[in-house]
Amino acid sequence: MVTKVQSWGNSQGLRLNRQVLQEAHISVGDEVDLVVQDGLIVISPTRRVRGRCNLRDLIARIPRNYKQQEVDWGKPVGKETW
Repeated sequence: MVTKVQSWGNSQGLRLNRQVLQEAHISVGDEVDLVVQDGLIVISPTRRVRGRCNLRDLIARIPRNYKQQEVDWGKPVGKETW
């Protein structure tokens, strides 16, 4: 696909057709990873888990001294079974 760099206000951008986005598994509003490798611009979808979070980023935020423990949510309410 050949496209042209265009100006939008003070920014520049590329228009990508629907087929290219579908083949790359990218939707409007998705975050993408943009890198330059050997003078080439490479655009790829970011890896997400349940929305906009990346599992590796979430795990990196867990403190090293974190200890798992059971949480008491109280007595059942309604028709819950435990």
